Amino acid sequence: MVNCIVVDDDQSIVDVFCELLNLIGLDVLAKGTDGQDAVKLYEKYHPDLIFVDLIMPRYDGFYAIENIKDVDPNAKIVVITGDIKACEFNLLDSLKVTAIIYKPFDMHTVKQVLVDTFLA
Repeated sequence: MVNCIVVDDDQSIVDVFCELLNLIGLDVLAKGTDGQDAVKLYEKYHPDLIFVDLIMPRYDGFYAIENIKDVDPNAKIVVITGDIKACEFNLLDSLKVTAIIYKPFDMHTVKQVLVDTFLA
């Protein structure tokens, strides 16, 4: 079973997304609310995959991605964002995120990201 961490400052997004991941069959190891949580949780659990929002107060998703990649350059990080221009961020390309999922998300998109990530 694939395990993961979900990080978003919106608790309702975290709850819905975790429920969706559980339905798909992923094991959610932990949840966080900002980029600093993401880094700490990654270091603690070393999940197969981490889902992280980009825009969060205090420590954003860019902070999380940069610091997680410092710990593990091969970390599989999926960005979850409502920013439709996220794919234009050059920083995401240079940090080699695994995928971007746009809010509102659906089960088909999440499943496809998982297939592309683990079966490609």
